[in-house]
Amino acid sequence: MTAWLGATLLAATAQQAVAISVDPGDYDHAPPGTTLGLMYYQYSKGDKLYAGGDKVSSDASLRAQVGMLRLVRFIEVGGITMTPQIILPFGSVDTGGDLGGATVRNGVGDVILGSGIFLYRDDQRRVFGIMPYLTLPTGQYDRDRTLNPFGENRWKFTLQAAGVLPLNDKFTLDVVGDVQFHGDNKRFGESRQTMSQKQVWELQTHLRYHLSPATTLSASLFRAEGGETEIDRVDQDDRQRRTRMMIGASRFLAPNWQLMGHIGRDLSVGQGVRENLRVNLRLMTIF
Repeated sequence: MTAWLGATLLAATAQQAVAISVDPGDYDHAPPGTTLGLMYYQYSKGDKLYAGGDKVSSDASLRAQVGMLRLVRFIEVGGITMTPQIILPFGSVDTGGDLGGATVRNGVGDVILGSGIFLYRDDQRRVFGIMPYLTLPTGQYDRDRTLNPFGENRWKFTLQAAGVLPLNDKFTLDVVGDVQFHGDNKRFGESRQTMSQKQVWELQTHLRYHLSPATTLSASLFRAEGGETEIDRVDQDDRQRRTRMMIGASRFLAPNWQLMGHIGRDLSVGQGVRENLRVNLRLMTIF
């Protein structure tokens, strides 16, 4: 495995660990004055490496454990509900086989700032909102390392739009789309090259079944496209294509405490390591 292949595909795969994905129910409206504190744990693993849609290795071990702390506040501005928030990711990534020697432990990621804006909502729980995110280059970054999964040494802007559509008393459909824009990393690699990246587009759908007022089951499908990179204006031919599915459940353990869990895997990957297992856990408190 060449150094170029390892560096390019590891970077593309590791950035998936801290991508801005949405959990079922994230765009449900809450009264202004509500504050949410959230803790996340994500575990993923894979061993098959793909480039250009073709499998290039069956021995490319990648294991990621990522935690996130998130604080969300519902406020009202001019009659519109908004949700200013801050997200801090951290964790570790272990590699082996053809991708050995790039392990990163105890990394602190780039801080993410955002604010949801509820443009429409009604008494039937239908919602349409947008969420701009700004990712700051505050995380740990070392240009001499092959892998920098948490600090990317660049600014990023993500614009997300979402609709919540109750189908009946038991089923609710969430549809979320976003586009991510990237600044340049002007200290990429040992030679301090400039890495540029095109937009990444993602579509997320979540079908929820409300088993009871406290318990919800869900099935989710994610599709990401784009994100080709250039290094010193040389196209790396590394367009990302990834489809993932997950199933999960959430339950209020008490009126102000909710536990959510999901399990899933990649269905297809065009570039990077294909995840054969992903586990997401989230603990939320309302105050």
